[in-house]
Amino acid sequence: MSTSPVAPAPVQVPGRPAAARAGRRDEVFRRQQARLGWGLSAPALVVVGAVTIFPIGYAIAMSVSNVTATGSGFSLSGLTGHNYSVMVNAAQWRYALFFTVFYTVVTVAVEVVLGTAIALVLERLAGGRGWMMALLLVPWSMITVINAQLWYYIYNPVYGILDNVFSHLGLGAPVILGTRVPAIAALMAADVWKTTPFVAIIVLAGLVMIPRDYYEAAEVDGAGGWQVFWRITFPQLRPTIALAVLFRVLQAFGLFDLPFVLTSGGPGYSTQPLAILAYNAMFRDLDFGPGAAVATSTAVLVVIGSVAFIRVFRAQVGTEA
Repeated sequence: MSTSPVAPAPVQVPGRPAAARAGRRDEVFRRQQARLGWGLSAPALVVVGAVTIFPIGYAIAMSVSNVTATGSGFSLSGLTGHNYSVMVNAAQWRYALFFTVFYTVVTVAVEVVLGTAIALVLERLAGGRGWMMALLLVPWSMITVINAQLWYYIYNPVYGILDNVFSHLGLGAPVILGTRVPAIAALMAADVWKTTPFVAIIVLAGLVMIPRDYYEAAEVDGAGGWQVFWRITFPQLRPTIALAVLFRVLQAFGLFDLPFVLTSGGPGYSTQPLAILAYNAMFRDLDFGPGAAVATSTAVLVVIGSVAFIRVFRAQVGTEA
């Protein structure tokens, strides 16, 4: 008795429909979460737009318009480049731009060098690092206005501490805030004292992330201290230092409160950065159009510099990787 052959059943891949349904459910869930996130963020985004984006847009509109002050606000009419022409042809704007760039370069360079040195010392401390970091952050935690007032008491030619020190040394009473070069140096010293701890903390965070194996290998090879720093420590710290420089450049280029309290931009306008120039033009001289042009151009310069810096930083990191 013969039996007919049984045809083999078609091969089915188990779980494929279930996997497809699970993928669709995940996609729907992600979309729901995204809509929920946007919904929860909407009130904060509206507030940010009202207090940040709208003023920026309005300042840009003022910078390219004929601005007239009225009893109920401002009246914008026409489209003109006259405000930027006035700004570029003003000697005060050219000096404020030079001073802001010069101030930023000098202070950031000094702060990076001092901050790196302090971070190297803190990284080698066996004990008490927490207390030292806490003391180090005291200048940084102070409000800039209070910091400026503190340094004003130090520089005051009548009852200042520095005047007392110079008198005891027989050097006479220094006129610091009333002379151009000493006033600039005094302003930079106050800024360096306040913001160097910020750089030191960032660099210290980068130092503790460097693998100890590099230093052990260098010690076995007999490398000296400077060789270890320039061949191991500094290359590994480049991304961290670049981040600290970016933060400090953005802060220093928007300098306002420290010279506003300490020198009021004087003597003359020798310590007047772009931010104070825009403030004086708009609220003291009531030149709203040119003042808005100064503020807008400063923001554009900061954006261009930041984008260029980030591009260079990304290229550097990609090359090292």
